Amino acid sequence: MKSKFNLQSFIMATLLTAISIILTRFLSFYLTPNMRIGIGSLPIIFSGAVLGPFLGALTGVAADLIGIMINPGGVPHLGFTLSSTLTGLIPGIIFFIIFNKNNENQNLKILLTNLFIFGFIHLILNSIWLSQLSGLSIWFLIISRLPKILIESVFTGILLKLLLNKKVTLLLNQ
Repeated sequence: MKSKFNLQSFIMATLLTAISIILTRFLSFYLTPNMRIGIGSLPIIFSGAVLGPFLGALTGVAADLIGIMINPGGVPHLGFTLSSTLTGLIPGIIFFIIFNKNNENQNLKILLTNLFIFGFIHLILNSIWLSQLSGLSIWFLIISRLPKILIESVFTGILLKLLLNKKVTLLLNQ
């Protein structure tokens, strides 16, 4: 699998950015004032998995910064921009660098992607950013956000597998 840098890839990254913004800013819902649930990270993860680490990271940065301009939904924090960037970068590293010679092991790639993104970025890093903004204990946030993270991880993993299996990437090859 080789990373692609062409006009079509950039257009796909732009579309995935727009989808992420819509899913995150308009189709997610708040369980509490500080806890939003949704699958807005799926297009960013998909971008990294299909387009590579650079375009995945770019999709994450653009989705966060443009999303803040369109609909802030809280206080902007560069930590969340970093989290969004890593959400696109990590799948690209896993799919393109770690497993670059192996087109198999899709379940392992998805599992590793979910562990890093949801276990580290969403659960740990985002809890740190929320703690800085809210003044709540990091451990309280981690424990209270764990069920939400698990639900999002499962749904995102299933949807990512379906997208990858249905050859949505054919759009890139036309």
